[in-house]
Amino acid sequence: MPEMQDIFRLYGDEYLNRHSLPPHIHKVVRAIQNCRTASLGGHSDICDGCGFVKVSYNSCRNRHCPKCQALTKERWVMDRESELLPVPYFHVVFTLPEELNGIVIQNRKKLFGLLLSASAETLRELAKDYKYLGAETGFTSILHTWGSNLMFHPHVHIIVPGGGLTEDGQWRNSRKKCSSFRSRSWQSCFEGNSCTL
Repeated sequence: MPEMQDIFRLYGDEYLNRHSLPPHIHKVVRAIQNCRTASLGGHSDICDGCGFVKVSYNSCRNRHCPKCQALTKERWVMDRESELLPVPYFHVVFTLPEELNGIVIQNRKKLFGLLLSASAETLRELAKDYKYLGAETGFTSILHTWGSNLMFHPHVHIIVPGGGLTEDGQWRNSRKKCSSFRSRSWQSCFEGNSCTL
C-alpha cells in the first residue's frame, strides 16, 4: 500500500511548484520526502558473530510525518483511553473562520491560547445550563493547526463525556445520546465521526 512519503516523492515537487505555499509547508513536504533515506544520513549495525551489516537511515522527526509520529501518537491515544470513563462521549470541534488566518498566523501563541480557553469556557457554560446537562463536566482538548489538506486551519477537537457531576456529587447523563464514540476507538473521533450537543 502506498505511504504518504511515496505520494510526496511522486507529486510533492510538482505540487509545490504549481502552488504558492508558505515556507513551513515546503519544509514539511521535504522532511517527509527525505525521512529514513540516505539524504538524512544513517548508521550501521554490525553483528559481532556473523558480520551482517544492517543500515538504518535517520528519521526526519517532523511532527507531521506519519512514520515518525505513528508510535508517539499510538502511545498518546492509549494513555488517553486509560483515562476514559465508562460512559458515551461526544466529539466537538471548534474552529475559526478562514478570514482570521492572517491575524492568527501573526499572533499564534496568543490566539491559539484564546481558542483553547474560549472553547473550554463555552463547554463549561453549556454543561452547567440545565437545558443541556445541568452539571459540571470534564473534557480533553486537542489543538490542531492544519487541516487534512495540510493548509493552515486552526481548530480544537474536544472529547466530552456524555454527562457530568451535579452540585450534590451525583452523575447526570446527557439528554442527547452519542453512540459512535464508545463503539469505536478513541482515534475515530479524529476521523470525522462527530456528534452535536
